[in-house]
Amino acid sequence: MVTQSEISEQQRVDRVFRALADATRRDIVRRTLHAEASISELAADYDMSFAAVRKHVGVLEAADLVARTPRGRERIVRGNPETIRRAMELLGHFEQIWRGRVDRLDALFAEDS
Repeated sequence: MVTQSEISEQQRVDRVFRALADATRRDIVRRTLHAEASISELAADYDMSFAAVRKHVGVLEAADLVARTPRGRERIVRGNPETIRRAMELLGHFEQIWRGRVDRLDALFAEDS
């Protein structure tokens, strides 16, 4: 079995964006960044089974987007803002690359005019 420390940074990034590709998972992250919630509380707002919501939470937990901790008989889910921050930094880096490309295209068009 591969442990978290043996996973490359690229694999971590892939897990984050794969997890965020689903609308339900994005909503769970949004909700748990605002306030922690039990899986039961999360499941009450979706038209799917408790087990399906638990699987979504498992995918998010594997991507380090949420943490699940036991509290009595319930499992409390809390969003991880640090992982979101790292994803935003990566997207910001890509934005800078594309803005630079657009600026170069603008310069080329300006030369032709």
